[in-house]
Amino acid sequence: MARADSLEELARAIRARIVRMAHAGGTPHVASALSCADVVAALYFKVLRIDPRAPEDEGRDRFILSKGHGCMAQYAALAERGFFPEEVLEEYGREGGRLAEHPAPRCVPGIEAATGSLGHGLSMGAGLALAAKIRELGYRVFVLLSDAECAEGSVWEAALFASARGLDNLVAIVDYNQWSAMGRTSPYLEPLAEKWKAFGWSCVEIDGHDAGAIVAALSRAPFEPLRPTAIIAHTVKGKGVSFMENDLEWHYRPPNDNDLKRALEEIEGRLP
Repeated sequence: MARADSLEELARAIRARIVRMAHAGGTPHVASALSCADVVAALYFKVLRIDPRAPEDEGRDRFILSKGHGCMAQYAALAERGFFPEEVLEEYGREGGRLAEHPAPRCVPGIEAATGSLGHGLSMGAGLALAAKIRELGYRVFVLLSDAECAEGSVWEAALFASARGLDNLVAIVDYNQWSAMGRTSPYLEPLAEKWKAFGWSCVEIDGHDAGAIVAALSRAPFEPLRPTAIIAHTVKGKGVSFMENDLEWHYRPPNDNDLKRALEEIEGRLP
């Protein structure tokens, strides 16, 4: 696939890779990966201070995909960014391959932590952010959470800790597609932004598929000194593939040959 120039094109390229990986690996969670593709593209290509040639640089920004089941989006972005050859993506979901269905630390360059046991990513991110403060390093920490995992008490324990320690180098992004594995999340999460504010965070809500809004919000963090930043990104589960959008079946179902063909016709039909 040709390199894309704009964030919109990059996000579509990432989505095409996602459906190909899910099909080849026979794995679920394709809709969860599709919903965060725009945020992941913005992070890796406009926001994160990282260098594929020096993935272990001490001063690099850290990104933790707390919703580890969406890792196909992260793997695709890392390949597009040049952290490893795109051929490695063919190992996704294969026995003995480096790319598991949930990311493992250092499985490939650019993966910072094992995630997917929901509710742990923000705690790890807070620890990394505190370490940066203690060691007087300038890196920032970005954590992408699912909305469903915001029902985990450990998320709010980490949120309290981060605000108490003034971790303004920590940014939490909530992929608010309003679906959990069992149904809608909005009835028990709302008012989500007010909850983050009540826990001492600065918080904004954005369209999680608007590249300009995503970059503007991420680039402006921290919004206030000594306060961590929360960004509620309103998204659509399965975004970019019409028959997968807002259909809970695609949390569980891998795409078959016909699904792959239909999805790629929609995605790659809009690529240059």
